[in-house]
Amino acid sequence: MSAETLTAESDFFAPRAAIDDLLRAFLTEKAQTAALPGQSALALLLHDFLDGGKRVRPLLCVTGWRAAGGRGDPADAVRLAASIELAHACALIHDDIMDAADSRRGRPTVHRLLADNHQLPSLAERFGLGGAILVGDLALVWSDELLHTTPMPDTHRTAVLRCVDLARSELIAGQHLDLLTTGDLDVSVETTLTVVRYKTAKYTIERPLQVGAALAGAGQQVMDACTAYGVPLGEAFQLRDDVLGVFGDPDRMGKSHLDDLREGKCTSLIAHALRAAVPAQAGRLRALIGDPRLGEREAAEVRAILTSTGARDAVERMIEERYRQALDALAAAPFPADAVRTLEAVAEATVHRTA
Repeated sequence: MSAETLTAESDFFAPRAAIDDLLRAFLTEKAQTAALPGQSALALLLHDFLDGGKRVRPLLCVTGWRAAGGRGDPADAVRLAASIELAHACALIHDDIMDAADSRRGRPTVHRLLADNHQLPSLAERFGLGGAILVGDLALVWSDELLHTTPMPDTHRTAVLRCVDLARSELIAGQHLDLLTTGDLDVSVETTLTVVRYKTAKYTIERPLQVGAALAGAGQQVMDACTAYGVPLGEAFQLRDDVLGVFGDPDRMGKSHLDDLREGKCTSLIAHALRAAVPAQAGRLRALIGDPRLGEREAAEVRAILTSTGARDAVERMIEERYRQALDALAAAPFPADAVRTLEAVAEATVHRTA
């Protein structure tokens, strides 16, 4: 990795400490001043949940502010970025419930933690699910508190709120499509990409960039450039997740690489394999994917089929194509040179990550 790339990555991660400090102070204050019964414990639970996150979306928000010409003290961009991270916490907590996931970032999920610490075994699962839904809801409420108390001109606020509303609506639409297609191994590659676009691509890259850019008063040309770069890179981000979800190192990922297979998610990886498989291979995939009892031996068989059918290589090509598309868009974007270098480094890290 070149010195220039390392510098650009350093620029990207530079606001992280400020974002983390703001979130820590905000949630600590909520815990210490909570006037409502039980709210202090929920604030501390959220505080712990946020520990260890990558902060991709909030950091892209600050980068979007810079890309649109934001200069000087980034305090307002940092506050807006922290709001995005709290909203993301809501999405993750609820996503873990929908996926029946037991772990995230190498630790128990919120619903699992609450259930495991409940005193009555007969009520533990219900308590865990209900409690986690409420923790997620509270994270969204507090996200809005940070959002609406971020100083900005009214004209900028209108644009910021529009981007936030779109991000949330698109995420919910994508999650719904994900639910509809889970367990259906006959969906097309095109359908899996639609899920990817709305569940991850726009929400993860495009909209956070646009939120920060809107804070800086970006015009339509800058907003369009965020889209041209953000959507293909966001798709590459999720496609890489799909590959890592099956082939990645569980210790580095912080979760089992059996989860996606057990849930029966028909990712682009699976759709490509079923399209290219001979009948015997397709039969094994249909028998194994979605089996909640699937173990390491069966997962190894699935991985072998995904490799031998060329599905893994096909998805790698899709990732590379979208990576190049994002870089081409960046080359034509009306962003300052330092923001371009940072976003080049983001693209590289996104596509070639191992966790």
